[in-house]
Amino acid sequence: MSLRRFFYSFPIFFTVFLLQEAVVTQMRLPAGGINLLLVVALIWAALSTPEIGALTGFGAGLMMDVSQTSPGPMGHWTLVLIIACYAIAFLGYGDDNIRGNPINIIFLVTIGVVAAQTVFLLLGMMLGQQVGSVSNIAFLLAGSAFWTAIISPLILKVISFFHANIFGMRSQL
Repeated sequence: MSLRRFFYSFPIFFTVFLLQEAVVTQMRLPAGGINLLLVVALIWAALSTPEIGALTGFGAGLMMDVSQTSPGPMGHWTLVLIIACYAIAFLGYGDDNIRGNPINIIFLVTIGVVAAQTVFLLLGMMLGQQVGSVSNIAFLLAGSAFWTAIISPLILKVISFFHANIFGMRSQL
């Protein structure tokens, strides 16, 4: 893998980070809302090899750790996203049935978002952070899955286009 290709993707993720911080955090969506950077990172990882997925998780996790709205210590989101992006990339790597079907990618990303937020919550509890009630957490996770399933098909084609232009035409939907 060429490191140059990874650096070509940085402006895309930085733009998504700015969009997340400036626009998405200002929207008051019911049932918790959406984390756009998390969704984009997991879609990017689903289209990539496991190594690129882990690097994507590292870069997106650092951006999420620097975010003003991110709870928890520095490196918390980085660890979670490295694991989540690597796992999503590993599940989709080598199986063209998963990469070639947008429904499968949307399903993987939706499950990945809920799993990443659950791991973030569990690691936060281990680090001593305060969490809400079980019913509130379940409601927010269900809302996050709903919004991810709504927004993922809308941005999948755009992310697939940028990914194909950076890493080659093999992964284009």
